[in-house]
Amino acid sequence: MGVCIRLAEKRPSVVIGDIISVQNSRGGGQTHLGYVHDVRLADIRVHFHHSFSAAGRYNVRFEWNRTPIKRQHQALLAHSTSDQRLLLPLPVHAPLDRSIRDNENPLSTYNALIKSNAPQLQAVKSILRLKSGTAPFILFGPPGTGKTVTVVEAILQLLRSHPSACILACAPSNSAADLLAERLASALGPSELFRCNAIFRNRSTLPDALVAYSSFQEKHFALPNVRLLKSYKVIVSTCSNASFAYNIGMPAGHFSHIIIDEAAQGSEPEVLTAGIKTMVTNETRVVLSGDPEQLGPVVRSSIARELGLGVSYLERLMARPLYADAGTGRGRSFIKLVKNFRSHKAILAYPNEKFYKQELEVCGSPAQINSFLDSSLLVSPRFPVVFHSMFGENQRESMSPSYFNVDEATEVVEYVKDLLKDRRHPVRAKDIGVITPYFAQVRKIRTLLRKANINDLKVASVEEFQGQERRVIIISTVRSNRDLLSYDAKFTLGFVSNPRRFNVAVTRAQALLIVIGDPSILSVDPMWRGFLNYVYLRGGWRGDPPTWDTDAPVRTQGNYAAEMREAAAAEMDALIARLADGEDVEGEANFDQPFQETE
Repeated sequence: MGVCIRLAEKRPSVVIGDIISVQNSRGGGQTHLGYVHDVRLADIRVHFHHSFSAAGRYNVRFEWNRTPIKRQHQALLAHSTSDQRLLLPLPVHAPLDRSIRDNENPLSTYNALIKSNAPQLQAVKSILRLKSGTAPFILFGPPGTGKTVTVVEAILQLLRSHPSACILACAPSNSAADLLAERLASALGPSELFRCNAIFRNRSTLPDALVAYSSFQEKHFALPNVRLLKSYKVIVSTCSNASFAYNIGMPAGHFSHIIIDEAAQGSEPEVLTAGIKTMVTNETRVVLSGDPEQLGPVVRSSIARELGLGVSYLERLMARPLYADAGTGRGRSFIKLVKNFRSHKAILAYPNEKFYKQELEVCGSPAQINSFLDSSLLVSPRFPVVFHSMFGENQRESMSPSYFNVDEATEVVEYVKDLLKDRRHPVRAKDIGVITPYFAQVRKIRTLLRKANINDLKVASVEEFQGQERRVIIISTVRSNRDLLSYDAKFTLGFVSNPRRFNVAVTRAQALLIVIGDPSILSVDPMWRGFLNYVYLRGGWRGDPPTWDTDAPVRTQGNYAAEMREAAAAEMDALIARLADGEDVEGEANFDQPFQETE
């Protein structure tokens, strides 16, 4: 029988296939084991034996699913003669002898747009020329620069130029792996491409376009036999599930290339599980694609983070001398894509400065990125970024520790309504995205949108928006209580003190970015304070002005929270001193003052 169990926000972390133990709350009696079949926003669906009765109250124990961890241990413990070049590469392990020039080795590309994009074209040509026995080649793809498009082109070019090539293409998540497979499916048939799915994956989450490329038997996904698996030119899998190749006996070296897309999102053990430690021989080329400045691995153990597991494999490698800009780095060990086809220059400017050394070039279609200039929603008609200053209140329902902010949720929906009724700057609901870090706020906004009869608008966390884009992005930051910021840090929630989450959130927008939040909370963080200064000084601020000097340089190590507490304490001390001197502060405050019109 199926039972729904409510979950706290991200605690515990539950995935499909986990085991749940329940026992009557009165104590004693039989312990029933159930298996998680579905994980939704605020609850999970668990299947028990028919002998279990859902009547009454039960104590629930969540048991850690050790299968992914066992796979990671297996990969880490596997001996490989390639360990040096893969884990601790030196300058002598540079993947290319020299940087590929723009005009050499002309290519007939599958994607016509790549021909006019020099960094993408250089990346594809470089991957075709990788030497054996070298370190992983890295494709550094900032937001909107088309790294997945480049990966797909590189795979298709490899198959054309190397008829014997066999490629294992992986990504940390099913959504990223599905995107890769869908784009490859436009050029490859089911006899050439296989989408390998974990046995416990929910069938309904697989895109229809990939059904023919998958194996589904007796209500669950399955693997074909080894002979058939070895016949595919490309196999696409999540990193964790890619251990199938080693575990069913496919020989090391079968894959000529192992390519990991969105490699910065996975932890190092997770990415190494994708055959890097178990299936590689000296002839295997490894390519990592990702952006170390966007969301990295989600590691909730503070001990694990302190010991370095919060740093992805890609990020750790890029910190080594081999990948330095000079010498064996740029052009020989990595390519950085710099043409941004997504965002208006006002949206891109701040993250470009803070994360990408101002190397990103605005290359988006003018009709797209300029489509909200002169909109009545803007504070400054030629600056399509708005910060709406709002001092709301954090709230939560008794059944969940997740927080929401009704004032912000209401304001988000008002903006959506105004956008949809603007005939001079028409936009569809599906072209608007709302990003907020708390599930309770997601639910509140969705409820308000349903009441307003607004559908087809995605409201989700920043993690769910990574890799996506919308013409309009509205961000609800929620927090209005500084004391809760430590709570956010503990459970890897929120935007404050997480530069990468900030970076992903603000770089999803193409033509209009609206941020709603409490500036007194956001300004505690130097990254946010710099952004607020940027918006205010360019005329994009709506609401009560900042309480700090927006012209003052932002200290990257500044403890603004402590300064605010000290200032508040000083004001209280001054008030107490006035009272001690016999000053009638309350009477003075109540004295009838002349009425003044607001300016």
